[in-house]
Amino acid sequence: MARRRQIYEGKAKILFEGPEPGTIVQYFKDDATAGNGAKSGVITGKGVLNNRISEFLMLKLRDIGIPTHFIKRLNMREQLVRAVEIIPLEVVVRNVAAGSLSKRFGIEEGTRLPRPLVEFYYKNDALNDPMVSEEHITAFNWACAHDLDDICGYAVRVNDFLCGLFAGVGITLVDFKLEFGRLWDNDEMRIVLADEISPDNCRLWDARTNEKLDKDRFRRDMGRVEEAYQEVARRLGILPETGYGENMATENHA
Repeated sequence: MARRRQIYEGKAKILFEGPEPGTIVQYFKDDATAGNGAKSGVITGKGVLNNRISEFLMLKLRDIGIPTHFIKRLNMREQLVRAVEIIPLEVVVRNVAAGSLSKRFGIEEGTRLPRPLVEFYYKNDALNDPMVSEEHITAFNWACAHDLDDICGYAVRVNDFLCGLFAGVGITLVDFKLEFGRLWDNDEMRIVLADEISPDNCRLWDARTNEKLDKDRFRRDMGRVEEAYQEVARRLGILPETGYGENMATENHA
């Protein structure tokens, strides 16, 4: 295959020009970062697992009417998605106190919240992704009020569905991050779910033991990171056909 034009490289993915206008190929890397790049490393096979897990969840969400940028998985590390104008917000939904919420408010990790909380963060690494309000978002024209209505509505629906799905395989969905984009069709625009949903951007705990099955194991030097990602995929029934081996780490993206 001829080498494709690279559009962007982020912490966890590389984006390439897609085969058709309006499409992009997402390549999932094994690279892992924490603290906006303050800590970095490699989680062997992470890209393969995240590609499969995100495909599985995006398709499930599409089935219940959540519009997404996902088209199809191409191979072990790549998926084809629609090109969207990314809204510069990280939308975080929290069901259980953990991470920065516990630190900010002195709430013990593991405390069940009285209701799901939806928070917004401005996507800007140089500013350390500051938390923002709906007033900031509309004042700085990152999104209009109608966009925010769609985003919040989708975020709540995604949370309701994923909580049930993960509970069914013995996992508690503690919190997770979503990103959204604008999909243009001539002059028509709609908000769609973008990026990925995986143990990279979800906190997933074993429902019985509260064992962490997500990137917190990397952030906190807890070890057995690869095994945690594999366990999530195993419970969802989507382990890669080829298993875990050298090709997970070495498959190229030419």
